[in-house]
Amino acid sequence: MGASKLLVIAALGVALRLAFGLGYWVDEPLTRDEREYLSLARSLRAGDGFVSDAGLTDPFGRAPGYPAFLAVAGGGRAATTSVPTMVKVTQSLVGALGILAAAALAARLAGPRAATAAAFLAAVYPPLIWIASRAFSEAIFWPLGLFTILLFDRATAATRPADRVRLALLCGLLAGVGVLIRPALLFFLMLAAPYWAWRRRWVPVAALAIGALLVVGPWTARNFSVHGRFVLVASEGGVTFWTGNHPLAIGDGDMAVNPAIKIESQRLRARYPELNEEAMEPVYYREAFAWIRAHPLDWLALEARKVFYTVVPAGPSYWLHSRLYAWASVVSYGLALAGALLGLWRWRDRSSASPGLWLLLGSALLTCLIFFPQERFRIPVIDPVLLVLAAMAWAPRVLRRQVAA
Repeated sequence: MGASKLLVIAALGVALRLAFGLGYWVDEPLTRDEREYLSLARSLRAGDGFVSDAGLTDPFGRAPGYPAFLAVAGGGRAATTSVPTMVKVTQSLVGALGILAAAALAARLAGPRAATAAAFLAAVYPPLIWIASRAFSEAIFWPLGLFTILLFDRATAATRPADRVRLALLCGLLAGVGVLIRPALLFFLMLAAPYWAWRRRWVPVAALAIGALLVVGPWTARNFSVHGRFVLVASEGGVTFWTGNHPLAIGDGDMAVNPAIKIESQRLRARYPELNEEAMEPVYYREAFAWIRAHPLDWLALEARKVFYTVVPAGPSYWLHSRLYAWASVVSYGLALAGALLGLWRWRDRSSASPGLWLLLGSALLTCLIFFPQERFRIPVIDPVLLVLAAMAWAPRVLRRQVAA
């Protein structure tokens, strides 16, 4: 009965996503990121390799995972001015997997009632509904992130050494796929490995690293062959780091909400007309680190603003869209945060039962501090974690002793 209930809730989540994507978010213009992702998908589907097709000016270097997904999900068939219908449908189905993953995590923490609540919250949560209708990597990353920490938690809790190694290897393989979709997951690996090392789980650490390298390594080798230098996944990290660590940065949002930085970007590009975006990556890092070294106090103040905007949804990246959208996002996040705090207070004795959940949350915070916070960075990691924690508030107190046992 429990499994049937979860499948019904997952089906509700798919229906809500399709209703939004096919009934409301129709013929909406594409953002720069969406255009570039779909362009790469068309080239991959046409057999032209991982290159942008004609019509794009200085495209950013992208991770390959999401364009590859789009190529097989209907996003690479032809040039389009809006997100293709098949992409919305496929991403809605992927969202159902995320709903089930949230339920599995909540079940480990607080039992079946929490699992049902987590599934329902993930199914109806507005930001997770509308992200399925956008050609953004976050649409498929959030379920993958939850499944990664499920494997991590199972490997951590395993009592047999062989099970630990097997699960750690699977976790590394899945995390590697996640890195190729959204490179920020590297920060999860950078936290997960020391956590196991601290617990003297040396063999699982090695298995985790091997699994990730088996997936990411071939792409890194390809990058070295193509670009003639080391690029782990994608060169977009350079411009993102420069944008978030710039004297004109306000601590929230990308160039879309920082037009002054966009102008400075154009000026910087004009100084290096012979370089494409791939070759500009070390220039961006060099410029950003030079400013940080020269103005450490200003940089620390900027980091403090990043902390604030990471936690408080008050930055301009929220108000870039319509007021209805902004308020829906802010209210949704506020309720999820309040629910998470309540769930943690009720089940405080189980707060350490899912170390992967906290490591994933920590990786999101690192991403925001190293680069910059914005709504899109928050939705695929912080929001699902909050929903899982909030679901614990629905579990009856009588279950606390049983789950802990």
